[in-house]
Amino acid sequence: MSSLVLGFQEIEKTQLFLIGGKGLNLGELSKIQGIQVPEGFCVTTAGYQKAVEQNETYQALLAQLTVLKAEDRDQIGEVSKKIRQIIMEAEIPADVVNAVTHYHSQLGVEHAYAVRSSATAEDLPHASFAGQQDTFLNIIGKEAILHHISKCWASLFTDRAVIYRMQNGFDHSQVYLSVVIQRMVFPEASGILFTADPITSNRKLLSIDASFGLGEALVSGLVSADCYKVQEGEIVEKRIAAKQLAIYGRKEGGTETQRIDPDKQKSQTLTEQQILQLARIGRQIEAYFGCPQDIEWCLADDTFYIVQSRQITTLYPVPEANDQENHVYLSVGHQQMMTDPIKPLGLSFYLLVTPAPMRKAGGRLFIDVAPRLATPVGREALLNTIGSDPLIKGALMTIIERDYIKLLENDQTAPIPNRSNTDTLAQIDNDPTIVADLIKKNQSSIEELKHNIRSKSGSELFDFILEDVQQLKKILFDPQSTAVFMAAMNASSWINENMNKWLGEINAADTLSQSVPNNITSEMGLELMNVADLIRPYPEVIDYLQHAKDDGFLDELVKLDGGQETQDAIYAYLNKYGMRCAGEIDITRTRWSEKPITLVPMILGNLKNFEPNAGNRKFEQGLQEALEKERELLDRLKQLPDGEKKAEETKRMISLIRNFIGYREYPKYGMINRYYVYKQAMMKEAEQLMKANVIQEKEDIYYLTFEELHEVVRTNKVDYEIINKRKEDYKFFEKLTPPRVITSDGETITGAYKRDNLPANAIVGLPVSSGVIEGRARVILNMENVDLEEGDILITSFTDPGWTPLFVSIKGLVTEVGGLMTHGSVIAREYGLPAVVGVDNATKMIKDGQRIRVNGTEGYIEIL
Repeated sequence: MSSLVLGFQEIEKTQLFLIGGKGLNLGELSKIQGIQVPEGFCVTTAGYQKAVEQNETYQALLAQLTVLKAEDRDQIGEVSKKIRQIIMEAEIPADVVNAVTHYHSQLGVEHAYAVRSSATAEDLPHASFAGQQDTFLNIIGKEAILHHISKCWASLFTDRAVIYRMQNGFDHSQVYLSVVIQRMVFPEASGILFTADPITSNRKLLSIDASFGLGEALVSGLVSADCYKVQEGEIVEKRIAAKQLAIYGRKEGGTETQRIDPDKQKSQTLTEQQILQLARIGRQIEAYFGCPQDIEWCLADDTFYIVQSRQITTLYPVPEANDQENHVYLSVGHQQMMTDPIKPLGLSFYLLVTPAPMRKAGGRLFIDVAPRLATPVGREALLNTIGSDPLIKGALMTIIERDYIKLLENDQTAPIPNRSNTDTLAQIDNDPTIVADLIKKNQSSIEELKHNIRSKSGSELFDFILEDVQQLKKILFDPQSTAVFMAAMNASSWINENMNKWLGEINAADTLSQSVPNNITSEMGLELMNVADLIRPYPEVIDYLQHAKDDGFLDELVKLDGGQETQDAIYAYLNKYGMRCAGEIDITRTRWSEKPITLVPMILGNLKNFEPNAGNRKFEQGLQEALEKERELLDRLKQLPDGEKKAEETKRMISLIRNFIGYREYPKYGMINRYYVYKQAMMKEAEQLMKANVIQEKEDIYYLTFEELHEVVRTNKVDYEIINKRKEDYKFFEKLTPPRVITSDGETITGAYKRDNLPANAIVGLPVSSGVIEGRARVILNMENVDLEEGDILITSFTDPGWTPLFVSIKGLVTEVGGLMTHGSVIAREYGLPAVVGVDNATKMIKDGQRIRVNGTEGYIEIL
C-alpha cells in the first residue's frame, strides 16, 4: 500500500489529511454492509504535495495570497490564475503516475471514471466547502485521467475556493487536495437525500430530491427536481416538477445535456417503492455515521448507488434529552437579548443561578417547556408569560395545534394562573420607598460579598462562591422584588388596553414610561454624557482620546491639562458601571473595567453629537412629555361617562408605572455586579495556574465549567484536549443562528406577525416603543467600532444593558430579537426612541447607510 494512492477499502478513519473529506467518507461508505458504492481509489495529498512543494514560484505566489483579504477580488483573481497555471504545467511525479496506472488497470481500463476533488478542508463537521473544488465526469483512458487529476489540483485555487477559505479562516498553505477516481455509473435517475429536512431541520422528516440522468443537472440548477418527504417509513409529501432537461454521459467521454421527451417531463422520477427503499438506505447511512447526512445517490439497473455522504453542517444542534418523549425548547438568549454563544464557564454559571429546566445546544441555553404544555393550566400560564413575543407565541400555538405534546387530563398539581391584572396590582403597596429599600439591600449585600471574598483562595474560594450564589438567587427571586416590576408591567398593559378602548390612544404607556426614577441602565447612558461634559473644556485631552489605542490610555492622562479630572471621572463611572459589557450574561465576556478603551468612542460620540448639559435636558424633556401626556389623558377621560372614576383608576396605574417600572432593570444589574466580583476572584486563580504552568493563558479557564475549574485548582492538572476541542466548537457555534423554538425532533418552528394594511415592501417586526422616525441606518454588530451621528437609527442583532450608552445618540432602534419587556424595549420607551424588535435578519435586509423610516407604533420599517 503506497502513501501516494489508496483504494477505498484501504482507507482508514484517521487519514483525513491524506485523502480529504470526500475520500474519507467514500472509504467509510464502502464498508457499510449492503450499501452499493462504485469502486474507486484516491490520489492522496502526498501526491499533490510532491508535485508542487519544490516549485519556488508556487511558494512565492502562495505567500502573496496569504496577505490578501476576501475584499481584494481583483488581486485574488490574478494570483490564483497564476497558481492554477503552474499546477497545470507541473509534471505529475513518476511514482504517482505508476500508482494510478496500477489501480486503474485493476479496476478496468475499459471503464469510464468520475475524477473528483477531495480537499482536506471539505465535508467537515463544521464546514462543508460544498462545490468549492471541481468534479469531472465520464473520463476515459489513463492519459485523460492524469490530465484531470492536474485540473482537480488546480481547482484548489479557483477564486471562489480561495475566498471561501479566507472567509472561514483556513490557511491556504495548510489545505491540500486529494483526487478521487471512481467508476462511473450511468444512471436513469439521481439526486440528493437529506436525512433531516433542510427547510425545517426536522430530524424525523427525510427529504429526497430526484431528477433524470446525472446529478450534475440538479447541482448546477439546470433543472427543478421532484421532492419527496418521508417520515417514519411513510411518504408524507410529494412534489413532482416539470423536468425539461437532463445530463447524460457520452460514449466517447464527457457529458451532454438532452431534452426530455414531453410525455415524460411531468412523470414521477422514482416509484413509491423506490422512494421508501432509498429512505431506508438513508437511515442506515445516518445510523452508521451517527448524525444527519446529505447523501448523493444515483439509480442504475434498479440498484441505488451512493456516491457521497457528508454531515449536514447547517442544522442547529438538538438540546440533549435523556428520554424518547417529545420536548419543546425555548431559546433563553431571545429572552435575555443575547443570542451569541456562551463559553462553558458562562453556561455553567447561568445554570447555577436559574431554577428552570435548562438544556444546552450550540453553546446556548434552552428551557424545556414540555411539562408546562402538558397541562391546560400550564399552557395558559406559559402563553400569557411569553405573549409579549408574538414569534415565540405563534410557534407554540403551532405546536399546540399539532398536538405534539399530549395533554394530561385533570391535572390538579398546577396552580390556577392569574386571570386578572388587577389582582397582581393589589398585591403591593404603591409606595416608592419599597424600591429604595430593595436597592439598598442589594447594594449592601454586594459590599459584604466584596469584603468577604478577599480572604478566599483555592478550593475554599469555589465553595464560598457556591454559597454566595444562594444569596444571589434569594435576591433575584425575592417575591417582593418580582411583585414590584410585575405591578409596573401589568399597569402598562392596563393603560394600553384601556386608553385604546376609551380614547382610541395606541401604546399610551410608552410616553408615560419616559424618564422614570431608579432606572440604573438608562442612568448609565446619561451619566456617560456627563463624563463627556467634564472633558469638554480640555482640547488636549480630547485630542489625546481621539488617538488612544489601548487600555493603558488612562495612566498617561494625568500628564495633560484636565487629565486628572478626566481620569477621576472615568474611574468613577467604571466604579459604578464597569462590570457591564455587551453580552454580559456570559461571565467570560470582557467587562468595561477590564477594557476601558471600549468607552472612548462613546465618550467622543457624545462630545461630537451633543451640546453641554444635554443629558440633564434629555431627562427633563422626557419627564415633561410624560407629565404632559398624563394631564392630557386625565382631562380627556373626565369628559367621558363615568369619567371621574376612569381618571382616578388611570392616575393610580400611571403612578404604579412611574414608581416601579425603573426598577425592572435593577435585579440584573445586581446579578452582573456579583458576577464581576466572582470573575475577578477566579481570574486571580487563573494567574496562579499560569505561574504553575498548569494553563497556557488565563482565558483558557473560560472553556471549563465551574466544577471542572474547581477540580483544576484543587489538583493542578488540566486536560488540554478538552479545552482545544471546546475552542473549536465555540468557533463553530458562532456561525449558527439559534432558533426561538426547537423541538426534540430538531424542527425549528417560527411564528409570524399578522398585520393588515402595511405599505408594500414593509419589513415587519414587533412595535415596542411608539413614534415614527426617518434617518440613516447604522448596522452595528460590535460595539467596539461605533461611529454614530446624532439622528442615526441603530440596527443590530440584540441589545442588552451594555449597549445602552449608545441609545443617547440614536433616534430609533431596530433589533433582530426582543419582546415588549426585554431590555432594549424598556430603555427605548424611557428615552422616547421609536423602536421595532424581533425583525428576523434585520442586519442583512437593511444595509448600513440606507435611509429608512421606522414606525414604532405599527411595528414596521420602510427603506426609503
